[in-house]
Amino acid sequence: MTSIMSGLHLILLSIFLLGCTGSASSILSSKSLVACHPRHVQALTQFKNEFDTRGCNHSDYSNGVWCDNSTGAVTKLKLTACLSGSLKSNSSLFQFHELRWLDLSHNSFTPSSVLSEFGNLNKLEVLDLSFNGFLSQFPSSFSNLSSLSILEISYNHFSGPLNPNSSLFGLHHLTYLDLSYNNFSSSLPSEFGNLNKLEVLDLSSNGFFGQVPPTFSNLTWLTKLYLGKNKLTGSFPLVQNLTKLSDLELSHNQFTGTIPSSLLTLPFLTYIALKENHFTGSIEVPDSSSSSRLERLLLGNNNFERKIVEPISKLTTLVYLDISFLNSSYPIDLSLFSSLKSLANLDLSGNDISPASLRADSGIPLSLVNLILSGCGISEFPNILKTLEKLDFIDLSLNRIKGKIPEWLWSLPRLSSVALTNNSFTGFEGSAEVLVNSTSMLMLALDGNSFEGALPNLPLSIQAFSASHNSFTGEIPLSICNRISLAALDLSNNNFTGPIPQCLSNFMFLKLRKNNLEGSLPNIIYTDSSLRTLDVGYNRLTGKLPRSLLNCSFLRFLSIDNNRIKDTFPFWLKALPNLKVLTLSSNKFYGSISPLDQGPLGFPELQILEISANNFTGSLPPNFFENWKASSLTMNQDGALYMIYSRPSYGTNSYTYEDFIDLQYKGLHMEQAKVLTSYSAIDFSGNLLQGQIPESIGLLKALIALNFSNNAFTSHIPLSLSNLTVLESLDLSSNQLSGTIPNGLGSLSFLAYINVSHNQLNGEIPQGTQITGQSKSSFEGNAGLCGLPLDESCFGTSAPPIQQQKQEDGEEEQAVLNWKAVVIGYGPGVLFGLAIAQLIASYKPEWLVKIIGPNKRRNR
Repeated sequence: MTSIMSGLHLILLSIFLLGCTGSASSILSSKSLVACHPRHVQALTQFKNEFDTRGCNHSDYSNGVWCDNSTGAVTKLKLTACLSGSLKSNSSLFQFHELRWLDLSHNSFTPSSVLSEFGNLNKLEVLDLSFNGFLSQFPSSFSNLSSLSILEISYNHFSGPLNPNSSLFGLHHLTYLDLSYNNFSSSLPSEFGNLNKLEVLDLSSNGFFGQVPPTFSNLTWLTKLYLGKNKLTGSFPLVQNLTKLSDLELSHNQFTGTIPSSLLTLPFLTYIALKENHFTGSIEVPDSSSSSRLERLLLGNNNFERKIVEPISKLTTLVYLDISFLNSSYPIDLSLFSSLKSLANLDLSGNDISPASLRADSGIPLSLVNLILSGCGISEFPNILKTLEKLDFIDLSLNRIKGKIPEWLWSLPRLSSVALTNNSFTGFEGSAEVLVNSTSMLMLALDGNSFEGALPNLPLSIQAFSASHNSFTGEIPLSICNRISLAALDLSNNNFTGPIPQCLSNFMFLKLRKNNLEGSLPNIIYTDSSLRTLDVGYNRLTGKLPRSLLNCSFLRFLSIDNNRIKDTFPFWLKALPNLKVLTLSSNKFYGSISPLDQGPLGFPELQILEISANNFTGSLPPNFFENWKASSLTMNQDGALYMIYSRPSYGTNSYTYEDFIDLQYKGLHMEQAKVLTSYSAIDFSGNLLQGQIPESIGLLKALIALNFSNNAFTSHIPLSLSNLTVLESLDLSSNQLSGTIPNGLGSLSFLAYINVSHNQLNGEIPQGTQITGQSKSSFEGNAGLCGLPLDESCFGTSAPPIQQQKQEDGEEEQAVLNWKAVVIGYGPGVLFGLAIAQLIASYKPEWLVKIIGPNKRRNR
């Protein structure tokens, strides 16, 4: 087989990927494509026309088409991060029966795409379908792919059990199998042991449970075994026979017992990750530890005792060590690590540190690049840091350090990232220019301290700065507009006054929530603004929404709640292709929220819409909720929105930011709920809406909270609400709804709160655990309702009025539904972070995050 790639990419690739026009004859006249059969060229053109290929304009030049030099058949096809649409059973792709290599990773295939036809490509040796939207059980047709050596289907929505008779276990030539980041849920079949040619097996981030079968010990060619982030139980898996093993990841499971003494005798082992389990005891280091190759050891959040530190000190090849949250009340002396001369990353968070070892030269390795001492009970700034000239990152968050940050900290030559959140710092030692003179500082987090006065002059090199939950005052300095590298700024929960600087479109992430800012939102100057997050809620902003927000094509989150903005509903924002969250509540918006054509609202990606406490009027058309992102329970996990503490595995060269929201409503609090990849929420309460609630609301199967209270809705409660199987909160109170409560609401197993009070409902309240467990106040004000939890019986009897009054007086009223508390990455300790790949070492602390989007590929 011969590759016919010419220059950077094929002429055919130009036609296929970049959308150039040309006839088949003109394509065939290209000398570099003479090896491709005309029939296959035509099939490639047809395949291109099946999809939206606009993303191909930015695709990697490694994409390409390879043809056999003698037959002209397509044998290798790589089209990544390029195609969008549905892959159908009659696709031209399935005409390429000579394909050996197929890479369709990082595309945007719809969940309805078919997978059964891949079985017709029975000469495939490599198949990569990772990072797509495939929704399926493991395809039975894969049993036809008997030559398959590499199968990569990670980061999809594959689900269901893996049965012993699964087609997977007939693929006996597999050397590389990656099923990670899916939704498989079953015990691990012993048939995995039949795949005895496997060298890499990744089953992490699924729902596998039970014990690891002993047949895993048959996989003697394994070099990498990843089982992390599942629900596996039992004792340590049998890995003693896996003498070629280099990577072993068991983190985030429910394993118990001790670590086998033979583990560290495996000759090629370089990486062990056992974090977040229930392992006990210590670790046994053999006398031959001098020949150990172990570089990465992650043992945090288990039940290990302090005595584990002494044997670890013999592992002199260690580069990364995590022994956070040991089960010990004894402080750790940093001198115990003096023998680890190559140690670059040390995480001791959650342990008490001996104060003496922080005050003087304790022999801590001078090789340290990243040091995490979060939550270690430290009360004085550790002077030991002065000796660490290679230090790039220090995390001293969640301690008890008071006073001012020492001036010498900023003179450390390589220090670029500092987290000092949740302490009691009040200021900076030295002059007001102490920070600006730091030439290496990229990320600085000061959240949750006691800083006062004006914001300090930030370093010219700064890329991410977070100072929420302090007492900074004055106007936001215009000098931040001169920080051309600054991409993430969080000044929320302070006392800033004055206007918002004009340069807000320079940022990717801007949070100014809960200050005293005035004036109007400034116009977005640049037509290609990279702004993704804009949160200015709880200020004193007036005027209208600037139409220049349309310049922010990357905008995903827009919150202007609790201001004084007076405008009509911004239908024009539907032109933003990535908008997921829109909160307009508690302003002075007015007018209709129904499109002029009486069609669906039409926001392509919207998942959270909060417009409560405004003056919106009119009725909603029947199809109002059609074509919403929330119509699917398997919304694409296409990146994240907000940067908080995020702890990727050791060894990654890039960092992700996560999309977390605090949802607070009616007795429920979903702290840092990861709603933007799985769930949706709507709050239309406190307006002047009328007419019938559209039955199309039942299409939003991902809704976790719905609030239509305090409006003038009439007619019946939609029967389609029974389709909202993950709904947790429903508030329809204070409307003019009539008829009965749909029986289907009683079967919503996640429904923790319901309120239909003060309507005109009648009939028996549906019975079910979720309904009868509600307060009576959730049903009061409906003269015709009867049945539990009300005292009115549907059989003609009721409690005496005096008794009923006592019961009602004794009830404790729950809090009013509060969508106004929706925040992103809320609370002290939240870090706005930014990582630039060429400036970040491969050994990076776990809380650091980047802004450039989701990882395309995990680099373990």
